[in-house]
Amino acid sequence: MPRRDIPDDVRSKSTHPPHGSPAGGRITIVSASVGAGHDGAADALALRLEAAGFEVDQHDFLDLLPFRLGRGLSEAYHRLLTSAPSGYQRIYAATERSDSPGPAIRALLRSAERRTLRTIRPQTRAVVSTYPLAGQVLGALRRGGRLTVPAFTYLTDFSVHPLWVAPGIDAHLAAHPVPAAQAAALGAAGVRVTGPVTGPRFAAADEAERRVARDRFGLPHDAPLALLVAGSWGVGPVRESAAEIRDSAAAEPVVVCGRNAALAEQLRADGFRYVHEWVGDMPLLMRACDVLVQNAGGLTSLEAFASGLPVASYRCIPGHGQTNAAALDEAGLAAWIREPQGLTSVLSDLVKGPLGERQRAAGLALFATAPGPAAVIADAALPRANPAAKPQLAWRRGKLAASALTVTLSLGIGAPLAHAYENDRGRLPHLAHSFFERCEL
Repeated sequence: MPRRDIPDDVRSKSTHPPHGSPAGGRITIVSASVGAGHDGAADALALRLEAAGFEVDQHDFLDLLPFRLGRGLSEAYHRLLTSAPSGYQRIYAATERSDSPGPAIRALLRSAERRTLRTIRPQTRAVVSTYPLAGQVLGALRRGGRLTVPAFTYLTDFSVHPLWVAPGIDAHLAAHPVPAAQAAALGAAGVRVTGPVTGPRFAAADEAERRVARDRFGLPHDAPLALLVAGSWGVGPVRESAAEIRDSAAAEPVVVCGRNAALAEQLRADGFRYVHEWVGDMPLLMRACDVLVQNAGGLTSLEAFASGLPVASYRCIPGHGQTNAAALDEAGLAAWIREPQGLTSVLSDLVKGPLGERQRAAGLALFATAPGPAAVIADAALPRANPAAKPQLAWRRGKLAASALTVTLSLGIGAPLAHAYENDRGRLPHLAHSFFERCEL
């Protein structure tokens, strides 16, 4: 999702704590500029860790792959989503089922190990991944003993593709028990429900703040507004969704097209009044609207929860868009509208009915009942933590737990590209959140 609520100094490669900070030390975050969600989560983590007194180094995993392979992968992914979404769906499904990804992916990940290790500067006390391929490389370095500080993966999605789960990672941090259960079922070590992280300006607004926000964006005061988003690339059947929202009469669409200028021009030509490209102040625009309609289920949904907006998933993109919609629906956080016939009733209920009230309460509760991933990472990185702990300790504990609790599991998700690194992975069953709390590292 286009977002510029993080100050420029946080976006830089390194942020610096106040002089005399009690924590000190460094934390490295490895993200990826594939869309904006992974980087957005990394920015929000960096902001909170810097406030806790750490210096934060941020790196783009795409730059750690040799020969500009990372940029090529991002461009190919973008082309698939825009030009051949059915092809992306087939690839996504195949990687969920495949047990043998082949030597090419294995070599790709290994090619980034040395460069990744070089990014970790002296006095670093923890390393965090917000991108699954980066987590795979960090886990391999940790297991091999070359990375001697705790390694974390923050799960930015609500559904957990097996590639997110990396043997060697000390802890996999989830926003909610639903993704935590999925990660644990795939054998993830140290699963913790930490709650989500978003930019600090995403917050619920009162009526006066809503009116100010609507004035700022030139929006009407007397109409329910549906904020329609399609990621930083503006992908998916956005024109169809906008037309169907308008025709439903449940809300007026306010469309954000990200960096897709051509889409914005098409929508304006179609007669839509409220069309934006890249929005520099998404927290303010969310305050102006009544409901969010999304098609990918990433960071933007979490930002809407923090803003007190109910969320609907509609005309979702293939692969992770659909699995995220299912997970959010299971969690009771976002209604998944599968057919156009359900649009009017569900949107109306979200804007001014009991469904919207329940979802607003559930979304805001995510931020009130858990410490947040930054707090968990900071606690592990404090001086009293032991950065020289044996690299395989967390992985071995996860394997022991899997051995003790393995059951036959049929989730329709197999071992994907992550098995390029590992031939052996335990399978944990779906566990209640209380079990995670008892067994977490």
